[in-house]
Amino acid sequence: ITLLGQNVNSYGRGLDEDVDFAELLRKVNAIPGDFRIRFMTSHPKDATERLFAAMAECEKCAPHIHLPVQSGSDRILRAMNRGYTAEKYLAQVDLARKYIPNLVLTTDVIVGFPGETEEDFLDTLALTEKVRFDSMFTFIYSRRPGTPAAKIEDDTPRSVIQNRFDRLVESAGRVSAELHRAQEGKTFRVLIDGTAKNGDYTLSARTAGGRLVHLRGDESLIGSWANARIVSSNTFALFGEITE
Repeated sequence: ITLLGQNVNSYGRGLDEDVDFAELLRKVNAIPGDFRIRFMTSHPKDATERLFAAMAECEKCAPHIHLPVQSGSDRILRAMNRGYTAEKYLAQVDLARKYIPNLVLTTDVIVGFPGETEEDFLDTLALTEKVRFDSMFTFIYSRRPGTPAAKIEDDTPRSVIQNRFDRLVESAGRVSAELHRAQEGKTFRVLIDGTAKNGDYTLSARTAGGRLVHLRGDESLIGSWANARIVSSNTFALFGEITE
């Protein structure tokens, strides 16, 4: 079951019923059946201790949160009107990992927001390397007419922005590869959810934390659970063998 919203963890505001997103997770968790609960995308401003506690309590809730940081520079975060600082974001990450030690943490980062300096970018790079996200979705800022940011003058050369973006992608890929290598030799209960075209690995599956696992097997296994021992990995996926 996937709970989907632009700021999904802001659920409950304006409702007559006194229920927030943490309580919604508990209600969905109480539904009978063998399933996982996933949700996205969360906004850091509403990523509360109450939410992390609910995730830890609900055995069906995936130990994964997608928490877009967008920038590690407080100056840029203010310009984006994000409503938090880098320090507050790091504190939220520490708290989430306290409640959910096996948390898989993913994020979004924008490079080249109008007015971003090299110092701002280095703050972002430092934050991402400190957190060590399992995966990062990285973007170069694109101007959207009608938004406040579109009115900000910026003469940063495209080549400079591209260089920063490339450095961030390199760092993110290195960390993802290291975290994936750390999973080798472990066995996970996975949900086989589709086909894969990766050599003789014909099936794709997901761990509880949402990590992609490629497996060998017949397509009749799609939609079923399996135990998979991880035998190798790369930056983007794990490769496993189905075990008993």
